[in-house]
Amino acid sequence: MARAAAARLITKVVDAQAARGSASVVLTGGRNGNGLLAALAESPARDAVDWAHLDLWWGDERFLPDGDPERNVTQAREALLDKVPLDPRRVHAMAPSDGGFGSDVEAAAAEYAAELAAAAAAEDHVHVPAFDVLMLGVGPDTHVASLFPEHPATREAVRTVVGVHGSPKPPPTRISLTFPAIRAAREVWLLAAGEDKAGAVALALSAPGEIQAPASGAYGRSRTLWLLDRAAAAKLPAQLYPAASS
Repeated sequence: MARAAAARLITKVVDAQAARGSASVVLTGGRNGNGLLAALAESPARDAVDWAHLDLWWGDERFLPDGDPERNVTQAREALLDKVPLDPRRVHAMAPSDGGFGSDVEAAAAEYAAELAAAAAAEDHVHVPAFDVLMLGVGPDTHVASLFPEHPATREAVRTVVGVHGSPKPPPTRISLTFPAIRAAREVWLLAAGEDKAGAVALALSAPGEIQAPASGAYGRSRTLWLLDRAAAAKLPAQLYPAASS
């Protein structure tokens, strides 16, 4: 799944750069997100991407000190970012807990929202760029980004970025995009691999509601794509995916 998703992402970024001169992608962390980045780093096609004209954002971040191995940006740098010629000014990491905002996660979230708004074009639907691809890993509880079932952030309808407190998955304090920001993307890709994700995938695709199953509320303006391996798709009706998929 990681290799197939990486190949698809390369094609999408190259097409966007051919059309507009640059591309914008939102990265996700976790097992599946980092697996995709590692596969992209190993792909012989990676040099087709104009890395200097690629903006990278994050869907969420663990509010930990800079360089902490559990931060999504730290893991992304290890998997891919330090291996390709990116423009550092176009790598938009969320603030760490030892940065200029200290322990004020709400201020850090507001700063990221302001950075997104500054990068948005006049024609963009909300105060975020129209991301070409926004990737999200799907948790076993159906969470995406740091939007967890029944948590207040799932009800946010105005702000594009929020501080998350009391996350059921450690660490408890995080920064996350909200549904308004996610749904501004041209395409949203949801990644899930492994049998531990099968129940979450089946639940999210049964349309239970985004507060109870946040993955069901993540969709793009032009396309929503679920990228699954066989194990993660095991509880879906067979007609929902091609027989030859893996």
